[in-house]
This record gives sequence, structure tokens and C-alpha cells, in this order.
Amino acid sequence: MLQQGRALPGPRAAAGWPNRRFAPIYGVKQRGQPVYDKKGTVTREGIRIHEPADFAGMLKAGQVAAQILDDIAPHVFPGQTTGEIDRLIEEMVNTHGAKSATIGYRGYQHASCISVNHVVCHGIPGDKLLKNGDILNIDVTVIVDGWFGDTSRMYVAGELGRKAERLIQVTHDALMLGIEAVKPGNTFGDIGYAIQSYVEAQRMSVVRDFCGHGLGRVFHAPPNVLHYGRPGREAVLEEGMFFTIEPMVNLGRPETKVLADEWTAVTRDKSLSAQFEHSVGVTSDGCEIFTLSPGGKFHPTWG
Repeated sequence: MLQQGRALPGPRAAAGWPNRRFAPIYGVKQRGQPVYDKKGTVTREGIRIHEPADFAGMLKAGQVAAQILDDIAPHVFPGQTTGEIDRLIEEMVNTHGAKSATIGYRGYQHASCISVNHVVCHGIPGDKLLKNGDILNIDVTVIVDGWFGDTSRMYVAGELGRKAERLIQVTHDALMLGIEAVKPGNTFGDIGYAIQSYVEAQRMSVVRDFCGHGLGRVFHAPPNVLHYGRPGREAVLEEGMFFTIEPMVNLGRPETKVLADEWTAVTRDKSLSAQFEHSVGVTSDGCEIFTLSPGGKFHPTWG
């Protein structure tokens, strides 16, 4: 659990943070109180309980982010650069009248994170040319009317190899199993267990150095959503909680390291890694996924 007002230990660093920069979660004051208006409820763990009307704002933001990830798909191909993909994403964000949540965030200067092959997360767009068979995660967060829409999915440049295809499928299915565990009365440990038990049964590993996070009118807030865990452990889910689930799965071992740029996280054994992310809100009988693909293109084999 988050110790309010304390630094985060590495294994529970929110996925939007450089792993080497331990600091209180974004959106939490030094004394541990969430930065929101005085209306509404916050649990003892510091988790915001949102009002029913807030779901519409989150859905609007989530759908903008999801539409951008739909629209960028034709621009992923061998010979393309990750920098050009990011430039196009920034244009799309502006076209939607939204704002990028990542440009200027802790010094980051791009509208997306693009993580290729053995890059686990926070890959920085640049001059890197995509090669045939490369797999990549594109992660976009937008701000629409003050609400944050955060989502990521996998893409393939050219032909998809068998091992990469299986990794992507397992990661996608792990996310959806985690989402199935989201309902009032369950716990965040139930979510983590659903993901971990499935992934490890496929002889793959769940990254433990990064996790999902709460969001809403702030980018990162309590809770830390671990993608591993034990049933019945961690905070109890309540209607009105908003958070991301974003498992990172490796073909090899789970250990990661952060490169000298203090953003890019890679697998230590250089095995392939994949990630999918949705933003969800807990409802009375389950959850609402805010970031569903408008075109049904969340999985890279949709075409």
C-alpha cells in the first residue's frame, strides 16, 4: 500500500514515473492529501471516489485517446521512425482540441511513449527506424475538459513473428482477465492475481517494477495497481474508483533496468516485452472501460 506522504519504493513506481526518481505520487500533496476540490470522498488509502457524473468526462477523454491510437495504426510500418509517429500523434491530439498530458511532464517532451521490442515502457520517440517484425507499444495520455484519458496498445511493423504474436496475445488476455476482476467488493489483489496467475501459467513473467495508477482530474493518484498479488489483499474496490490496468509481460524474466536517459525501461535479459492498458471506472456491478477502441482495433491483429 501507498504510505501517504512517503516516497514510493521502486517495485511500486507508477507506470508514468521514471523508475529512478522516487517521489510522492503525482497529484498527492506532501502530506498525502489528494489534489482535488473539497467535494467528494477519499478512502483511508487516499483513493478518490468519483461521482456518477464524472464517468462522462472520463469516457470523453478516454475515447479521444483511443481514437488517436486507432488513427495512428496505418502509420506503423517498416522504415517509419518513432519520432514521426509521435509527431503525428501530437497533431492528432491538437486536432481533437485536447492537450497532451506528457509534454512537459517532469521534463518529458513528447506526446507519446513508444516502446519497441525489449523496451518495457517509457520508450522515447526519436530517429529509430522500425524494422520488419518489430513490435511496439504506443502509450498516449490526453487531457479533455480537465479529465485524463490514458491508454496504450501493441502494434506490429510488417510481419508478426510467432513468439511475438503469442506474447502479445497473452498480454492482451491478461489485461482483460484483470478487468474481469474489477467489481465492488473485490480487491486490487484480486486484479493482480488474475493477471499474474494467467501469465505465469503461460510461462511468461509479469513486470513488477511498474504498475497501474489512479487517475481522473490528475495524471497519477492513489492507488498503485499492481499486476501481481494475492486474492483478497490490498484495498477493496468501491464504485466510483478510476484507475488504469496496464500489465507489462516479458517472454523472459521479469527484471528491468532504466537506461541513462532516466526514462527508458528495458528487460535485463533483452527478451521481448509487451503491454496493453485501459482506464476503467468501478460501477455498481462491474466496471466501465473508458478507452475501448472506437474502431475495434485494440488488438494489433484486428486487420
